This record gives sequence, C-alpha cells and structure tokens, in this order.
Amino acid sequence: MSTKVYYNSACPVCNAGIKEQRQHMEQCGVNDIEWVDVHNNPDAVSEVGGSLEQVRERLYVKDDDGELNIGIDAFIRLWQQTPDQHWLARLFQGPIIRPLARAAYNAFARLLYLWNRALKHW
Repeated sequence: MSTKVYYNSACPVCNAGIKEQRQHMEQCGVNDIEWVDVHNNPDAVSEVGGSLEQVRERLYVKDDDGELNIGIDAFIRLWQQTPDQHWLARLFQGPIIRPLARAAYNAFARLLYLWNRALKHW
C-alpha cells in the first residue's frame, strides 16, 4: 500500500500548497504517493473514517502502514518521505514545537475552512 494524501482542491490555498508539495516530492524522486482530491472524489473520505467536512478542513495522509496522520502530523509524514525535507520533519516533531505547530495549524485550518465556506467554494 502506498501513501495516500487526501486534500481539498476547492480551497485555493490548500490546492496551491499541495500542488507545490507534490511537484517538490516528484522532483526529489518520490513518485509512490497517491493524491486524492476529496472535492472531485468525495466518496474517498470513507477510506479515512472522517466526514467530508473534516477532510476539507485538514490534510489527511494515510501512510503505507495504514496509519492515519491529520493536520500538522500529515505534513510531517510527507516531509519524512521527501529527502531534502527530513530536517523539517525532525524540527516539527520536537517536544515543544509539535504542540505549538499543531495548535497553529488547527487554528489556521479552521479559519481557512470558514473563509472557504463563506466564499462558497463548495
């Protein structure tokens, strides 16, 4: 089983970030990632056990072991798989930075979700 990334292309900020990360990973030779756009494939959320709204709000990554990573932990998982971003994964896994990064990510994701809903992106 390869790593699967569940993202929402209807959010312009999310879509741009995923596009950049995907291109970066492919340039580094990481090609075994399945990118699942829940906006165009809403039934895919059943694979992660979350609702469509939850997956629209936060990035979900199911790794090759079947472990589910959400939010900042999803980004950490992607950085772990990208050769020149291992340092980012180590940095954000730190005992002080990880909880702060998780709180910041969750707050930003919530605001971005509300902004997208207000603009009727979906």
